[in-house]
Amino acid sequence: MRTYLECIPCFFRQALTAARLAGADEEDQKRILDEVAGVLPTFSLNATPPEMGRIIYRIVMKITGKDDPYRDIKAESTRKALALYPQLKEILSQSDDRLRTAVSFAIAGNSIDYGARDALDIEKELVSILDAENGASADTVFDYSRFRDAFHRAETILYLGDNVGETVFDRLLIEEMLQEPGKRITYVVRERPIINDALIDDARQCGIDDLVEIISSGSDAPGTLLPICSPEFLERFNNADMIVSKGQGNFETLSEERQPIFFLFMAKCQVIARDIGCRNGDMVLCDNTLRGNAVSGRGG
Repeated sequence: MRTYLECIPCFFRQALTAARLAGADEEDQKRILDEVAGVLPTFSLNATPPEMGRIIYRIVMKITGKDDPYRDIKAESTRKALALYPQLKEILSQSDDRLRTAVSFAIAGNSIDYGARDALDIEKELVSILDAENGASADTVFDYSRFRDAFHRAETILYLGDNVGETVFDRLLIEEMLQEPGKRITYVVRERPIINDALIDDARQCGIDDLVEIISSGSDAPGTLLPICSPEFLERFNNADMIVSKGQGNFETLSEERQPIFFLFMAKCQVIARDIGCRNGDMVLCDNTLRGNAVSGRGG
């Protein structure tokens, strides 16, 4: 997905938020914003927003010397999400369609996103997940029937993670997927700290390493930028029977690809909502093979 003019104010907001979390004083905050402003004249609108996000966080790191401003926030997100895990497992055990409920939980967990918002009331966001088993309304983009059919056919599944804390809800979906024999699932995280995106240690803290293999994509952007991804990841990406892609950043960087990708995320800005054809705030499950196609499995 390309960058739109509406994305530019968000770039400055992200830069200022990260600078403050890194402990930058007002002078350094101004230096960071000035450097971001200096990049914008040469930043192509044909580039994806995560490409600018990568530049922003490199600027913040250079000026503040802090490589992970969101470290404490990530730890808090994991702790609070794990506290909800037993309750969510109980809801799953009573569901008539456990896979659909697990998909809904995984999407709802995408609300834990400091890249899209300055601050979150994490407990408030996570409590809302308890209602997610109701799924999406009929008029949103929710291609569940196609997801279910693709999952039953697939042997190799590449699961692209997104935010810390959200990883707990990815675990719920992965556990459900593994109930069906013969599935080989790989969970993918970022290479280095970027916003509150998950790294290998974050996924391990949620117990995902007890279930499936975890690898890094090689990308240090808040998305999956294929030109900077590792050969190991690209080999798996190009050969997976099914790709489950979590979060807006992964959608922004992979939406033009033709691989068998299902995008799962909460629409958290009007630009994304307009691009995908949903409402801001919707839970989205989008079969990438249908993008630009008049036929959609919405509400399925």
